[in-house]
Amino acid sequence: MSRFAIPAIAATLLFATPARADEDDWATASDIGRGVLVVTALGLPAVQGDWKGTKQAAFSLGATYAVTSGLKLVVEEERPDESNDKSFPSGHTSSSYAAAATLHKRHGWEVGVPAHIVATFVGAARVKADKHFVHDVIAGAVIGEAAGWLLTSRKNDKVQWVPW
Repeated sequence: MSRFAIPAIAATLLFATPARADEDDWATASDIGRGVLVVTALGLPAVQGDWKGTKQAAFSLGATYAVTSGLKLVVEEERPDESNDKSFPSGHTSSSYAAAATLHKRHGWEVGVPAHIVATFVGAARVKADKHFVHDVIAGAVIGEAAGWLLTSRKNDKVQWVPW
């Protein structure tokens, strides 16, 4: 389980982080990070035949999408790059944190900690890409984290959320 997830997440951190990045590079890196997390959250349980875990990940991501989209419609905050008025909250960050929290709660800290590192990178990259303000990213993280923890259960009693 974690022997495949950790190298995939580590590869994302190594290869998706541009050395000299402009806004487009940061946006691309955040797209890749989010994609890896969402695919891992849905795919890891599916590969293991854990359909309950796949269903919980889908509900977590779906609820996050609904809340995030609803807030974007209501708040209408202009993005830092002035491209539109859908800045608050960060959808990339909320879906990344929903995936990370689902992986953490379902599979334990060995998968959850690296997933949260990638989710944090995604949020930082959205700010560096000039697509979000810091408060957009923080709100997205809270929404995703809440959905992941509230809508996911442990895979079994052997799952540890912390290493001790």
